[in-house]
Amino acid sequence: MKPEANSSPWNRRDFPEAAREALAAEPLPTAPFEHSQTRRNVRHATDIIQAKRNAVVAELPEWQALRSAGAAIRAHTLEHLDHYLLEFEANCVRRGGHVHWAADAADARRLVLEILAPHAPREVIKIKTMTSEEIGLNACLEEHGIHPVETDLAELIIQLGHDRPSHFVVPALHKSRGQIRDLFASAMHRPELTDSPEELAAAARSYLRQKFLTTPVAISGANFLLADTGGVCIVESEGNGRMCLTLPDVLVTVVGIEKVLPCFQDLEVFLQTLPRSATGERMNPYNSIWSGTPAGDGPREFHVILLDNGRSPILADAESRQTLRCIRCAACLNACPVYHQTGGHAYESVYAGPIGAILTPQLHAMHDAQSLPYASSLCGACYEVCPVEINIPEVLIHLRSQVVQQQQSTLTGSLGLWNIAMKSAAFLMQDGGRLGAAVRLAQTAQAPLVSRNGFIEWMPGPLSGWTKTRDLPALPAESFRAWWRRTRSAQPATPAASEPHHE
Repeated sequence: MKPEANSSPWNRRDFPEAAREALAAEPLPTAPFEHSQTRRNVRHATDIIQAKRNAVVAELPEWQALRSAGAAIRAHTLEHLDHYLLEFEANCVRRGGHVHWAADAADARRLVLEILAPHAPREVIKIKTMTSEEIGLNACLEEHGIHPVETDLAELIIQLGHDRPSHFVVPALHKSRGQIRDLFASAMHRPELTDSPEELAAAARSYLRQKFLTTPVAISGANFLLADTGGVCIVESEGNGRMCLTLPDVLVTVVGIEKVLPCFQDLEVFLQTLPRSATGERMNPYNSIWSGTPAGDGPREFHVILLDNGRSPILADAESRQTLRCIRCAACLNACPVYHQTGGHAYESVYAGPIGAILTPQLHAMHDAQSLPYASSLCGACYEVCPVEINIPEVLIHLRSQVVQQQQSTLTGSLGLWNIAMKSAAFLMQDGGRLGAAVRLAQTAQAPLVSRNGFIEWMPGPLSGWTKTRDLPALPAESFRAWWRRTRSAQPATPAASEPHHE
């Protein structure tokens, strides 16, 4: 089912336009080669995380085996997803939980509102969840008079600053300590705050403590669903998740259908690979698993909303299915040279970076975000660090072919400059005579454009896009084909090898 057109809270500009804006920010006076404070913050943070990740990964001689095991578990689960989802539902319900199925973002929002209606909460507390961002849940709750309170430190920073997350694991990594201090001082009425990390964390803890103790409803996502127990697993580093899972009376978990694992033992692999890939930690400080509503412990009412929202068509595409293996570690973002330069906001999507470049367009059935598959150099760094071996460059190329096919199916696409240029190039290269004639014509036409150093530094019209960012070597006076004919025709013919003598 195609997701509704307005399911994303983002503006959905094309990546080149959004990236150009990100790169055109005013240079820092103290660092003229850095384009903005945001760009410097992103590069600094991702470099630190990547270095920590490399160090803890190097400690495990079996790291590649763990990657392959994780990929195999996820591939097997996706192959039999219907079976494991039904098994999870049966076991969750048997333990006192309620399972709901949401076809799209609107369906998920409706279900959340229906679950909350009998409790009439004015506020809900939230654990960091990408699925709630995906369905635009916060704005929906505000429209219905319910204030969502983000309890993850980075998400709280984003919420108080009316900003957008730029990273899966560290949503506010584009903010500096000074910017966070100014935000907290204003929003929390704490002008005495400094930019000390300890002081900022203490301010957030004090701000949130009363919310934990008095808010009866919590909303979460999930890192994993466990089919054999009906359990839900969340891993985190701050403890806010543990507070949200144990103190409220009502817990609503919104989770993508692809997050299910066959059994509890599978966590043996992912609780090693996820923290190392995400934050460079050997283990997450808080690993919480809960099932149903056990007496005297945790929420008295527990709901799981299983979200499709465009995932089923991805599952049906054998080449793209590996996209759904993702465990949201963000290692691909930290390794990506494009993300380093632009930051997460340029992707105009809840899911940024290389995984966002393949996930977002597919969630929208390739009718939206068609520029994202091109937001990559195809260097392969994302594939090398992925803990479940998603071959992102392979999927990017597959999606690019789909974009071209869609564009060619329309009159505008078939008559577009890029399409005409590619068809013309194919026509010329199919015949040596045509190619030679085109080269000779280009050698003559380039004369006014060639500078003294032998490069073409500017080109007219649509061709100017190339020379705006790079120089183009001029065509030589003699092509290779012409040189070959001239030099080979001047050489005497090589005598044929004599036949071997047979007795």
